[in-house]
Amino acid sequence: MKKESKILTLHPEGKKGVNISLTRYEQIKKFIIDTVRTKKEISFGALADLAVSKLTGKFDGKVTWYIVTVKLDLEARRMIERIPGTSPHQLRIPAKKPTDPKK
Repeated sequence: MKKESKILTLHPEGKKGVNISLTRYEQIKKFIIDTVRTKKEISFGALADLAVSKLTGKFDGKVTWYIVTVKLDLEARRMIERIPGTSPHQLRIPAKKPTDPKK
């Protein structure tokens, strides 16, 4: 029997992550990145609601738990960011930082 690949998630505040299925992680990561990129900005609540409506029945696991876990991991990896000063918090893809031509 082949052992399932796992990933240890990160947390933006440095808290301990969790080991989850790499397949599930990749599925939720793709959903989050694609949705945030398409919407430009989206509240976490709207993202979670959309995930539940689109992924329930197509995803093996508790959709909301995975959305929270993978969202925090993507924030820690700076692939998405919370927009400062928003309540409820809004998410977006961070602007690319200009590269320094001297380096």
